[in-house]
Amino acid sequence: MVLPTAYVVRKALCLLTWSIALSVPATVATLTTDAGIHVIHSYPGATPPQSLLDLTAQGKVGGIIIFGENVNSNLPATIARFQSAYLKSPGSSPSSPLLIMTDQEGGQVRRLPGGPSSSEKQIGQSANPTQAATTAGDQAATALKAQKNNANLAPVLEVFRKPGDFMDKDQRSYSNVASVAAACGAAFINEQQASGVLATAKHFPGLGSASATQNTDAAPVTLGLSLSEIRSVDEVPFQRAIAAGVKMVMPSWALYPALDSKYPSGLSSKWIQGELRGRLGYTGVTVSDAIEAGGLRAFGNDANRAVLASQAGMDLILAAGRNATQGKAVGDALVKAVIDGMIDRSAFDAATQRILAIRKILST
Repeated sequence: MVLPTAYVVRKALCLLTWSIALSVPATVATLTTDAGIHVIHSYPGATPPQSLLDLTAQGKVGGIIIFGENVNSNLPATIARFQSAYLKSPGSSPSSPLLIMTDQEGGQVRRLPGGPSSSEKQIGQSANPTQAATTAGDQAATALKAQKNNANLAPVLEVFRKPGDFMDKDQRSYSNVASVAAACGAAFINEQQASGVLATAKHFPGLGSASATQNTDAAPVTLGLSLSEIRSVDEVPFQRAIAAGVKMVMPSWALYPALDSKYPSGLSSKWIQGELRGRLGYTGVTVSDAIEAGGLRAFGNDANRAVLASQAGMDLILAAGRNATQGKAVGDALVKAVIDGMIDRSAFDAATQRILAIRKILST
């Protein structure tokens, strides 16, 4: 029996519609868990809310950043709860744990008990800066592993310019000599990562020229350096860090008009894709500074900023406001932006794979 052409066409269209209806929810579900991999969450106080653990079990959390207020004697058990919740999520694997990160730079900037007790400046001024930085990298790894953390948002690789400026006043810069900062940073990275803790080179391309009052956490900052000075001074430690195999790089929220007069480094494809990945050859993971920073006040709410950052080439978004709902809003915005075509899906997938690659070298 030969069926009428119109009937065959209608039947084919019905089957196609049914197929699409089935595939769309699956695609959105997959995208939701993929977007979760890109978001680092935070929470207030010592006890995480159940809602954040539930989000983790749903596959909507890529990691947690730990602040001083989160730290008590129960922190290792708390981290174990997060990792257990994650293992209930779709596509989870014990060989790809959540990223649990903190700022353990040394000196005054330490969120966890333990070392490094020396500040970066003290290390840079020591008799043997490279050896001191190696020791600090070991101390940082020991402190993080004791608290079940697996990634450190350190070292700071700024080359400060004047005594008392923004990076020098809290002794967060190794040196005002680029080669010294570079050698110390590479030594810290090598030792810490050899001990099983991921390192982060920050804040690309450098905040070393910021004055004492130029704080991107609080307000927009513009650094009017020439591109020649940035490349010959500020980027030198980052070049060494990349050569040392640093797993993560954190761009800054400052504006550098020498290359991009519109977007801060962390929202700029010119800086992330062109300079960091293109000119310097970096192939690892990029992680944002705090997405709620005052330096981004001109770029909308946290969700909008996250989309801009992802468009520019940012892999991990740091939702550090210690608000357990912040990270969910960021993740939802990323999902919508990919669906709407605002974020290129192939680039987003490549970023997902970069993140998973560094997670696979960790162990719970």
